[in-house]
Amino acid sequence: MPNHPSLIVIGTSAGGMPALIQLLSQLPLTLPAAVVVVQHLAPNSSSEFLVARLSESTVLPCHVAHHNMHMHPGNVYFCQPDRHLLVKGQHLLVTKGPHENNFRPSIDSLFRSAAVEFGAGVIGVVLTGMLHDGTAGLDFIRRCGGITVVQDPNDAEFASMPESALRSVPIDYVVPLTRMGGLLQELVRQQIDPNNSIPEDLKMEAAIAERVVGSIEDVNKIGHQVALTCPDCGGNLWQIDKGKVLRYRCHTGHSYTAESLLDRTQDSLEETLWVALRMMEERKNLLTGMASRGEGYWSVQQEERVNEMKAHINRLREFLLNGKDVDGAARATVEHNR
Repeated sequence: MPNHPSLIVIGTSAGGMPALIQLLSQLPLTLPAAVVVVQHLAPNSSSEFLVARLSESTVLPCHVAHHNMHMHPGNVYFCQPDRHLLVKGQHLLVTKGPHENNFRPSIDSLFRSAAVEFGAGVIGVVLTGMLHDGTAGLDFIRRCGGITVVQDPNDAEFASMPESALRSVPIDYVVPLTRMGGLLQELVRQQIDPNNSIPEDLKMEAAIAERVVGSIEDVNKIGHQVALTCPDCGGNLWQIDKGKVLRYRCHTGHSYTAESLLDRTQDSLEETLWVALRMMEERKNLLTGMASRGEGYWSVQQEERVNEMKAHINRLREFLLNGKDVDGAARATVEHNR
């Protein structure tokens, strides 16, 4: 391992392109470290177009990362859409593994691989963005002896990602973009401890990501099974035992911070409630048809059930359309169907 940091990994999301342009424009061609970037992208995005935009603002050569591409100091490597970007030695791995924190590419997956491969020789940077990806990744870097940097939330177009990192992880430097380029130039020239140890649990997680899928035996080594279900594949979840950030993963490779899991299960719950609303509408229509063909007591009974069903439908629709607590709507639906 070199005696100075030789890899800078950057994660960003919403507002990321203007932030990257501003940051990379501050870095010189003589930068003695490679720069690897993950920005959250839609699956149909064009990395080539974004890299062309970056190239217009920096003297550093910018590339779309490709599988087994060799990294060189003073070069920028940008992720592909719908692919994870990992580091292995001096090379890049481009894989289509399971989503992490509901994203592919995932910032956490890049940061973890960089931390395991470069230890104290990596600098992790989180810029503007929404939600929580990158928080656990900075903790991985910190645990491996690397340096953590976060854009000042007051300076970020979207403060959610920087704020999430600051809530959960001890951060070495919090700076606005105008100062970040100069800071990175100073940090890549600092002496590091080349003998810093890499935690075994992070080595295991990095190995799982490289293989794309893991096994129950692998996950049992780094966490304990809990009474939660993976919202992406329906498998069991394990709570990871190490680190400052509360995290969960399934044996197929989906990984979540507690906050991202909460967001994902909220989405699943809302989808379930829309299905419940459709089924209740169908049941109401069926009861209406039965009431119209009945006579006397039978007709009155069915009409009462129709009116009761309409009340539940209206309540559930109000929860879904007005943004109220869907947990309450779920309880009402469960109670009605008992």
